Amino acid sequence: MKPLLLRLRPSNPCVRKLDRLPWSAGFAFRVYGRCYGVRTTTPALLAEIRKRLPPGSKACPRRLVDRLYSVVGGDGPAPASSRGLRRFHLLYADARRFARTMDIDKVLDAFESAVEVDLAERAQRHVFVHAGVVGWHGRAIVIPGRTGSGKTSLVESLVRAGATYYSDEFAVLDARGRVHPFARPLRMRRDGGRLERLPPDRIGGRTGRTPLPVGLIVSTRYKAGARWRPRRLTYGEAMMELVANTVPARLRPRQALTVIAHAARSADAFKGVRGEGATLASRLLRLRPSSAS
Repeated sequence: MKPLLLRLRPSNPCVRKLDRLPWSAGFAFRVYGRCYGVRTTTPALLAEIRKRLPPGSKACPRRLVDRLYSVVGGDGPAPASSRGLRRFHLLYADARRFARTMDIDKVLDAFESAVEVDLAERAQRHVFVHAGVVGWHGRAIVIPGRTGSGKTSLVESLVRAGATYYSDEFAVLDARGRVHPFARPLRMRRDGGRLERLPPDRIGGRTGRTPLPVGLIVSTRYKAGARWRPRRLTYGEAMMELVANTVPARLRPRQALTVIAHAARSADAFKGVRGEGATLASRLLRLRPSSAS
C-alpha cells in the first residue's frame, strides 16, 4: 500500500518537506476515538512498530489522520552522497522531531511514549489518569503515581498474588468513573536501567476485559525498609490524589473533575510509604475493595 497519510489540519512547510522523503510503507490505526498514521522509509520496521501500538488499537481506513508519525530508518534508502556513512534513526510527530539516535529501540520506545501521551491528552470520551490498576473481586484497585513512583513493581506483585492485570501506566476512566483495561506489557526497569517488557501471562497473570468500578485507591511510594502504616483519606483527599495525576486536568477540567468524582465516590483510599511490593500486595488483597453503589 502507498502510505499517503494526511493530517486533518493544513500541512506546514516542515511537513511538506518530510512528505518528499522516500516513504515505502505505512498504515493507520484508531484507538479511543483518535486516528493515527504511521509511515516509514524501512518496511522491515513495521512489525516492530505494530508491537508498540496502544492496547485496543484497530485498523483505520481513513487517509486523513489526527496525527502522523514518521519513522526514518537509518538503514533505509540513502542519497548517493551519504552512502557508506552510518546514519541516525529519526522519529517525527507531524513536523516535530521526537527522537534522533543510532539505537532503533530508542526510536520505537519514543514512538510508543509519544502516541500514549497524545492519546491520554486528546481522547475525548475517556479520562486518563497516571496509575497502575488491577482488578480484585469485581472492583478496581487504583495506584495513582507518575513514572518512577514504583507503581509498576506494585502492580506486578499484585498480579503475582492473584489480581487481574489492567494497566501499569493509565487508569482509563469512562463517564461513570469505571476503569477500562489498558493492558500493555508491564515495563520493568532492571539492573543497569534496562527496560524489560513483561506480558502478564509470563507471571501467571490474567488480563482484564471489562470495565470495573473503583473499590480501592492506594497512594504510595517505595522506600527501602519502610513499613506500611497508611493514613485513611477522606473523599476529597482521594479525589485530589487522582486529580494530581490526571493527564487532561488542565485541558478539560470540568470533564476530569466530574469523572474523578464518580470514580472516588464509593472507594476506600489510603496513603503511605511502602516497602517491598510483595508484602504490601498480600495486605491490600486482604482488604477487599468497597462495593460500588
